[in-house]
Amino acid sequence: MTIVVGFSARPEGEAALAHAAAEAQLRGSRVLVVPNTDADDPAAVLALLDGVAYEVVAPSETGLLAERLIEVAEAENAEAIVIGLRRRSPTGKLLLGLNAQRILLDASCPVHAVKAPEEPRERD
Repeated sequence: MTIVVGFSARPEGEAALAHAAAEAQLRGSRVLVVPNTDADDPAAVLALLDGVAYEVVAPSETGLLAERLIEVAEAENAEAIVIGLRRRSPTGKLLLGLNAQRILLDASCPVHAVKAPEEPRERD
């Protein structure tokens, strides 16, 4: 079985990768890492996949991130897609990110949406 994870070189991308690795270990699955862009090289954080079979596939050539994740998931008959979500401003909370919304609505398999851990706030 396969878990597809969308990766960006940001905290939410690392959180998605870590979650995909944990799910893969539980399920005995492999992970397909789909970088959002060529600039999102997961090499620095692939240690998060230690002990899990994985492959890094090419990002979207057209910039259509949601379509690429869904395409890879369908081609591999994936059991799940994992995406990272970033925290939003109060106004931004009214709308879910376009790519995330499209993946959640159009994917034919379950979608796990994870957030990066919050950084500690300074106290006055």
